[in-house]
Amino acid sequence: MRLSARPNGRLAAFLLACFAAFSVHATAAAAAPAEPPPIFVLNSLDASVSVINPVDWTEKQRIATGKEPHHLYMTPDEKSVIVANSAGDSLTFLNPKTAEVQRVVYGIIDPYQLQFSRDMKWFVTAGNRLNHVDVYRWDGKDLKLAKRIATGKTPSHIWIDNTSTIAYVTMQDSDEMIAVDLPTQTVKWRTATGPMPADIFGTHNDKTLLVGLTGGDGVQVYDVAGAEPKLVGKIPTGKGAHAFRSAGDGKTVFVSNRVANTISRIDLSTLKVVANYAVPGGPDCMDVSADGKTLYVTSRWAKKLTVVDLVAQKVVRQVNVGRSPHGVWTLDHGKRT
Repeated sequence: MRLSARPNGRLAAFLLACFAAFSVHATAAAAAPAEPPPIFVLNSLDASVSVINPVDWTEKQRIATGKEPHHLYMTPDEKSVIVANSAGDSLTFLNPKTAEVQRVVYGIIDPYQLQFSRDMKWFVTAGNRLNHVDVYRWDGKDLKLAKRIATGKTPSHIWIDNTSTIAYVTMQDSDEMIAVDLPTQTVKWRTATGPMPADIFGTHNDKTLLVGLTGGDGVQVYDVAGAEPKLVGKIPTGKGAHAFRSAGDGKTVFVSNRVANTISRIDLSTLKVVANYAVPGGPDCMDVSADGKTLYVTSRWAKKLTVVDLVAQKVVRQVNVGRSPHGVWTLDHGKRT
């Protein structure tokens, strides 16, 4: 039987419908926005990382790490986010877009807090448990210990200046702050602080340091432009002033007041509080969305990630995570200085 070279009307209609459906599907797929990068929350008492979907606000997965992951930091090439496992003496490298574990580096002793220098040559960790600061050289892939520096009691947080030559470190239990010269790995100066100094934030072209006092009720202001630091003021914020996060606008910075259950916004030009946000559960570390409208906060005592709408100035949701959530980070973030 000879077949017609031309399809009949019913077949033509079927083929046309299939083509139309395929076109609609292809167009929709092309127009669908890419899935936003996840939010990482470190569960310090569970030795894990909660991976949060910022669309439906669910925990997508939980990644095992070394013991006591407290802080995390991005590599200079933005291809990895490093989780510091302080009691596990290790670093876990994660893909910031997919949360895939890329590698684990062992033999990094007591990395409680961590930071890269701006020139990407130095990597500094604070040994909170063992009272030392480690200065590593970074070649773009691997770390090589340059020197281990003995410090006061319980080194806590680090700030590296814009010239990549000085690392400032607080000592939480001996109420001190030191300045480490990175090229020589020596202590330049040591100064007394208020009770339980924690995070540090540099401003005014490296001339001013803000130091949160977890054992107090505010932020100390130091002039570090000269050879020796000078305490020049204090900003009342709330009890348990602890961690800083730039608002990403170059004008203001947030500080979490862990005991007061608030977050204060400080104007960097006047060094005065311009806003306060009620955040329950012991607010600790923070990150800011790229558009500057949302603040992500770990509620340390409540096992929650708390989300603050900065326009409405209120908490809009909380997400269940693990025990003692500490560091929080997302690739979709605002500027850090």
